[in-house]
Amino acid sequence: TGTEYLKREARDAARGEGSPITVAFEDPLLRALGLKDDTYGEAKRFFELSDGELHDIVCSCHVGTTFRGQWAAARVRRSIGGNRLLKWLRERMWH
Repeated sequence: TGTEYLKREARDAARGEGSPITVAFEDPLLRALGLKDDTYGEAKRFFELSDGELHDIVCSCHVGTTFRGQWAAARVRRSIGGNRLLKWLRERMWH
């Protein structure tokens, strides 16, 4: 199941071995900058992302069970440089 189906507490505690968040946590620079663990909730806090933005980056609900790093990278670039109107609409539709 995708992250959107988890209750908030479970979603914030969720983690996945080999996920983009785990790869980020393995980076000593990000840990030195304050990344505390590789959970979904910590990624939201550290990277200052909404649920919708992080879901779009890490959830495999649209691509199956295998999520490629290059897809995550493309989604990160889109999230940080995307159209603000579309971002606003996505946020309103997420919850």
